[in-house]
Amino acid sequence: MFRVNRPWRCGVFLFTILAANLHAQDTPPETWRGLVVEPENRCSRYQSSDYCYLPSVERKIVVELGRIYSPYTGECFDTIWQTDIEHIVARSEAHDSGLCAADDATRRQFSSDPLNLTLASPELNRHQKRAHDATEWMPARNRCWFANRVLQVRLKYGLSIDQREAEALEKILSTCTTTEIKESSCPMISSPPALHSAKVREKSEALLRWDDNQDGSISCREAQRHGIAPVPLRHPAYRFMDDSDSDCIVCEDRE
Repeated sequence: MFRVNRPWRCGVFLFTILAANLHAQDTPPETWRGLVVEPENRCSRYQSSDYCYLPSVERKIVVELGRIYSPYTGECFDTIWQTDIEHIVARSEAHDSGLCAADDATRRQFSSDPLNLTLASPELNRHQKRAHDATEWMPARNRCWFANRVLQVRLKYGLSIDQREAEALEKILSTCTTTEIKESSCPMISSPPALHSAKVREKSEALLRWDDNQDGSISCREAQRHGIAPVPLRHPAYRFMDDSDSDCIVCEDRE
């Protein structure tokens, strides 16, 4: 037979729910090494263009490393043209861990912060690590350094971390005696590498196609003449242009 709940039973039920909610509000969030542990949350749409960074940061990475190599693998490179800029905490991962609510300036700061940047081969960066977190991918070398950098970056930007990644990082960090990068056999550099060497410029398809006056750079007038303006960061002409306001797009306001 269908039963109608008595009023007092409904009252007890509602009181139980209210008490549980109040208890949940009073309970502090679970933390790991200063980070709030909670599921990832994409509170706004992710667009890589919101996390743009200038190619010039690559020189800063090389200066910090003292070599042109990848701490992930120990692989040495002859020039920075053989490497990719690699975000230790991926931009989309940071977005889902709190930066989805951040302003544009904070997102750009995150994207260009040397604390979160290193070098990797294009194959590793684009096809292996990609946007994976520490649960899904770990480097072959310097795991203690990597795990500590993930922690420090998340702390600096107030990012959260999910339970599985916290456990994966703790498994690494709990065994570390140091978080410094291991000594590399790759040759040291004496000065920051140039982004646009004459040799590279001569072979650049972008300059051959769009540098009409052959001065080693591409102007907005040239970009407009060829119908490629405005020029975003990922366009091959971008690295040969002057992004004076550092917003990762050139010629967006020029006639």
